[in-house]
Amino acid sequence: MPIKPPVTDLPIKTADSGFYRGFTKDVTITAKLLIGALVIWAVAFPDNAASVLSGLNSLILASFNFWYVYVMAFFFLTCIVLAILPVSGRMKLGRPEDQPEFSRFSWFSMMFGAGIGIGMLTYATGEPIYHFQTNPDIIQGLAEGSTQEAVRSAYKWSFSHWGLHAWASYAIVGLALAYFSFRRGLPLTIRSALTPIFGKSLSGPLGHVIDVVAVVATVLGVAQTLGFGVNQFIAGLHRIGFGDWLLTDAGDPTKVAIAVALLIIVGASTLSALSGVGKGIKWLSNINMALSFALLAFFLFFGSTFFGLQALFVGIYDYLIATPALLFTVWNSDGVDGSVASQLAGWQGGWTVFYWAWWIAFAPFVGVFLARISKGRTIREYVLGAAIVPSVMCFVWFALVGGTAIELELSGVADNAIIGTGLSDQLFATLSVMLSETMAWVFAIMVVVLLLTYLVTSADSAVLIINTINAAGDEGPKARPHILFWGAALALVVGALLMIGGLGAIQTAMIIGALPFSVVMVLMGISVLKAIWRDSQREKLGLSVFDEEEVEATPAE
Repeated sequence: MPIKPPVTDLPIKTADSGFYRGFTKDVTITAKLLIGALVIWAVAFPDNAASVLSGLNSLILASFNFWYVYVMAFFFLTCIVLAILPVSGRMKLGRPEDQPEFSRFSWFSMMFGAGIGIGMLTYATGEPIYHFQTNPDIIQGLAEGSTQEAVRSAYKWSFSHWGLHAWASYAIVGLALAYFSFRRGLPLTIRSALTPIFGKSLSGPLGHVIDVVAVVATVLGVAQTLGFGVNQFIAGLHRIGFGDWLLTDAGDPTKVAIAVALLIIVGASTLSALSGVGKGIKWLSNINMALSFALLAFFLFFGSTFFGLQALFVGIYDYLIATPALLFTVWNSDGVDGSVASQLAGWQGGWTVFYWAWWIAFAPFVGVFLARISKGRTIREYVLGAAIVPSVMCFVWFALVGGTAIELELSGVADNAIIGTGLSDQLFATLSVMLSETMAWVFAIMVVVLLLTYLVTSADSAVLIINTINAAGDEGPKARPHILFWGAALALVVGALLMIGGLGAIQTAMIIGALPFSVVMVLMGISVLKAIWRDSQREKLGLSVFDEEEVEATPAE
């Protein structure tokens, strides 16, 4: 039986001249129209937009909760298997002579900073504190909320959301893209990863649809991240003393504050994006990584160190033990308000399903970026670097920062000052409890600067990735006018959705946008598995995996 040659040429038509020179017009214009329509709808008809988005969100959470759980389990298991198996683990993301472009420190810094840095500043305090009060174990009566016995379960669930699941979803996209781009010479765009299934038909409308879905998911996924960051950035400016005009009486950001924050963030990120991945993004990533470690070191030496380290090691143990069961656990409501089943389903929809949708929507952005910076690394090194190492870093951050907040509340020192404030303000509240007024102000400035570097890194990376997909995988100077467009588009999406319904509106739009791309991601996983198996067969026959000639699959002698 013949082994078909791998697809090593995927022609994608791009414009030869004009404003869209170098871009796939079908993809670029369609994506712009869809994002533009969303912004206009949200601004012109805010009530209708909020109502329709909310209804779609409820439908997806009720009907597709199992889908999100199962596809994330698939990504998790696929990455683990590919890293462990010798035949796949030793394969290089590139040709034999290719070497990594960046040092491991710069590689890790860019990966961590663009992938999840903002979430650390928002959720490292907020999520352990929330799950300390209620989580599935507490709902089922296995532990009592807001007590010492609730700490272990709080970290088990926090780690499950920010651990291997999250990074495996990013890693599977980056792996597929790097494999087909650097080993097969295909364009660094989403459709290339599906060539083992659809072949050269991806040059046409089918490929265009796939790339449009990826662009829309990227915009909405990054909008979710930027939304959290903007809210925390504004809360930090208020803590520093920039005035009460930043917040409403209810403690939410004002429209003026949102507009000013977005102008600062997107303006800086656009300038950074114009400099390219090797300059602006690399240096910003190194700066925010250094500041992150400095802040983490402060909590290590001056926070609740023993409490945090105990939460770290016990939490990792509990998480690893629980992971096999958590991979496939789906809770469904029995329709009775207040019942255990309804509470569990509501918790899973509001936390786990929300996170899985967020990671999926964020995956085209992080995946393309990971692929871009990972050429020349083996699959095993890539998976270890892109999944396990960042997961451990997230665990350390959650344990030291969140553990300090929990211990301050348990001991009574905080007196509900941390629990009683909003998610965006809880890190600042923790610092205020720990430090004198002057030192808390100094550290608030440090957090605001760190947050700004994370926001700029994420936004400028997203703009470059969107343009790479729109340009059929080609990144270059021709993207400059479009960098300005997509920078403005991100700001408008975040601003419009924040103003019609706050973070809830962004969350709703993101969950809707993530659903079609989750199907694309499953196909990417299947594609890379098929390609690796086929290449292993070629190697057994002593054939080059880079050639296009068709050969007979006869046993090697």
